[in-house]
Amino acid sequence: MIADGAAGIETGRVLIVDDNAANRYLLAQWLRRAGHEVVEALDGTEALETLAGLSPDATPEVAVLDVILPDMTGFELCRRIKAAPATADMPVIHVSATAISVADRAQGLHEGADAYLTEPVDHDELLATLTAVLRYTRARRIAQRLADRLLRLNEATLDLYRATDFARFAMAAVSGARTVLGVEAAGVYLSVSGRPVRTYRLTGEDAVVNEPISSELLEEIAYRALGARPGAGIALMTQQEWREIVPKPRLSGDILVAAVRARADRPPVCVAISCERAPADDDRMLLIQIAQACALALESLRSYTEQHALALELQRSFLPSRPPETQGVRLAVRYVPASAQAEIGGDFYEAIETPGGLLLAIGDVVGHSLEAAILMGEVRHALRAYAIENHPPERILSLLDSVLLHGRTQLATATLCLVLVEPGCRRVRIANAGHVPPLLLAADGDRFVTEHGRLLGLGGGSYEATAIELAGPTRLVLCTDGLVEVRREDLSKSLAGFADAARRGPAGLEEFCDALLDEFGRAKDDDIALLAADLTPGA
Repeated sequence: MIADGAAGIETGRVLIVDDNAANRYLLAQWLRRAGHEVVEALDGTEALETLAGLSPDATPEVAVLDVILPDMTGFELCRRIKAAPATADMPVIHVSATAISVADRAQGLHEGADAYLTEPVDHDELLATLTAVLRYTRARRIAQRLADRLLRLNEATLDLYRATDFARFAMAAVSGARTVLGVEAAGVYLSVSGRPVRTYRLTGEDAVVNEPISSELLEEIAYRALGARPGAGIALMTQQEWREIVPKPRLSGDILVAAVRARADRPPVCVAISCERAPADDDRMLLIQIAQACALALESLRSYTEQHALALELQRSFLPSRPPETQGVRLAVRYVPASAQAEIGGDFYEAIETPGGLLLAIGDVVGHSLEAAILMGEVRHALRAYAIENHPPERILSLLDSVLLHGRTQLATATLCLVLVEPGCRRVRIANAGHVPPLLLAADGDRFVTEHGRLLGLGGGSYEATAIELAGPTRLVLCTDGLVEVRREDLSKSLAGFADAARRGPAGLEEFCDALLDEFGRAKDDDIALLAADLTPGA
C-alpha cells in the first residue's frame, strides 16, 4: 500500500487511460499531488499491454478510463480488464465528456465499472471517489484473504484429523502451517509416545524432515510462548533469541511460535514459522488455531493408535496360539489386519484335533466392530465344543447356524468353511457355509471345491459335505475374502489369478504363505486370514 497523502485520503497505484494528452496530464497531476502513484496509457491496447507486463506487486489497484478511446470503448476495456485473472477485481472509474447521459452511465456500471464521472471532473470529487473505491476494494480484499485463509485452515484441520499415523500427521501439520500462513518455512515441535520430535520443511521443494529433540527443548519453546500453564499462547522471537534455545535452528529470520498444552500432564505442541515482517493480528490468530488443531488431532491420533493396538491384541487373542501337530499334516497360518482399519474384524481360523480327525476351519463374521469380534469369539468357542464332541462338519455348520439365530434381535451372519482331514490323510470332508471356496493343489490336478451352502445365521435347512479322496500329496489353501477379492473385479477372475499364483508358489509352506500375501495382500481394506496345509496320505 502506498503511504497516505492528505488526511482521510486513501492513496494507491492508479492506471489512467486517456488519448487526450491534456486531460491525462491534468488527472495524473491531481493524483500525484494527492499521494497516488500513477501509470499512464493513451489507449486500450497500450493499457492491456502495460498491465500484462507488470508484476503483481506493481499492478495498479484502480483504473480511471476515458469512455471514448481510439481503438476500443472504455466499456470494452473495462470488460477485458475484468476478464483477466490478474486484474479481475480491479475497480474501474469511467470518465467522459461526451457519453454523459443516464443511459451511458447505466451502461458503464452494467458493464462492470465501479463509478462513473462526467467531465469537467471536479478535483475533490475525483479524489473522494478514488478514496471510496480504494477503501471498499481493500476491505473486500482483506475479507476475501481472511476467508481464503480460513478455508485453508479448515482444509488443514481436516488433513490433520485424517492422519492415521505420525508421518502423515507431521506432513499435514507442517504443510498446513505453510499453506495457511503463506510462509516458506515452518516447523512443529511435539512429543509422540514419549519421544519428542521436531518436524520441519524449509522450502516447498524440500522433503519434510523429522528429527528427535530433547524434552527440555520442547518445554523451553512452549514456556517462551505459554509459560507453565495449560492453554494456548504465542510469542515473537528474534533469530538470536531462537538460536539461544534451539540448536541447529533450521528456521531463519524472526520466529513466530504458538504453543498449546491441552492438560497440565500432557506435553505441549508448538508450531513455529519464519517471519519476514511483523506478523499481523490475523497471522497470530491463525497460527494459534493451527497449533490448537494440531494438539487436538494429536490427542485423537494417540487414542486411535492405542485403540488400534488394543483391537489387534484382542483380535489376535481370539486366534490359536499354535497349530496342533498331526501326523501327515503340516500347517502354516497367517493373519493380517486391514492396513487402515482400527476396528476389530471378524476373520478367524482354527485347527482342532477331534476323534474323527483334524478339523481345519476358516471363517469371517460379517462386519468390523466390537460386536463382530464378540460374535466371532462365540462362533469359535462353539465350533471347538461341537468339534470335540465329534460332530461331522455339516452337522457343526447346522448347530452354529442355530447359535447365530438363537436369542438375537438383529441379524448376525458369518461365512465358514470346515475341512475334516480324516486319520491317515486319505480323505477330506469339506462343508462350506458361503465362504471362499478352498483350493486343492495336487499332482493329478488342481481345483476349487465350489460346493457350498448358505451363510450361517440365515436358517432354512441343513448343510452338506463333499468327500474328496486324496491320491497323493495335496496342498490345501483356505483364506478369507480379504485376500482374493478385488473391487470392481469379478470374483471368478480373482480366484483364477489366485489359483495360478498358488500353483507357481514356493514348495516350502511358510514361504508359500508369504508369497501369496506379498502378491495379493498389500494395501487391502479388509482383514486377511490364511491357512495352508500340506497333506500326505499314509505318512
